[in-house]
Amino acid sequence: MYKDQTFWITGASSGIGAAFARQLAKQGAFLILSGRNQAALEEVAAQCGADRCLILPFETTDYAALPKLVDQALAWRGAIDGLVNNAGISQRSLAIETAFPVYQKVVDVDLMAPIALTQLVLPHMVARKSGRLVFISSVAGKVGSPMRTAYSAAKHGLIGYADALRVETAALGLQVHVIAPGSIKTDVSRNAVVADGSRRGVSDEAIENGIDPDKAVQRMLRAMARGDREIIIARGVEQVITRLRRQSPNKLFDMMEKMMAAGYAQKMKGE
Repeated sequence: MYKDQTFWITGASSGIGAAFARQLAKQGAFLILSGRNQAALEEVAAQCGADRCLILPFETTDYAALPKLVDQALAWRGAIDGLVNNAGISQRSLAIETAFPVYQKVVDVDLMAPIALTQLVLPHMVARKSGRLVFISSVAGKVGSPMRTAYSAAKHGLIGYADALRVETAALGLQVHVIAPGSIKTDVSRNAVVADGSRRGVSDEAIENGIDPDKAVQRMLRAMARGDREIIIARGVEQVITRLRRQSPNKLFDMMEKMMAAGYAQKMKGE
């Protein structure tokens, strides 16, 4: 399905991004690997076959640099068949305690940066009448999650952008996939920002017991191959709440409020 296609993956140095690279490499894809940590990107490229990878490190919010980077990506093999917007940052802090610059940072990284890159790749895909645009949102982008007001806002926004873009480009030959993972065993919680913008440094129990990223990505790629437009990779209560959001919003809100009243925030803070 993906053999000899060229996929550009952001946030490819670890977690879901690295798993995307490994799984696409197994299917014979060519990979453009982006992130901030060049050494980590080189490790992922070695796992995937370095001769089939282009390492293109960059800061996702360096918008002035993006046009040149897109030119480099296109020049490598002459086309981008898939763009996986995966780079992001999470949050663990109560809204009332969170400094406004934290909101600016999370929304910039998780929403504006993937929009900026997509807007530059989009004309190329439209001209070819072919391409996949993949947006890694979150269950928190479907259901407002406590301690994640900035993150939920950004990930909800990403789904809105992707859904509208899909409607505009479906007749032009493009496929737009929104992926909403639940707890995947990555460093997302350790790397999350807290109320003052500093790195959290510890993980969540749910994340530590989460789905293996390579197994999660295998499911994502199968769903993409089927043409699924919204792909939710979750289990347990995270799967339940996404269903409730559609079927019984008030029941969901009651459930989430009870969870908060039972001490969810204190547990997350380790109090």
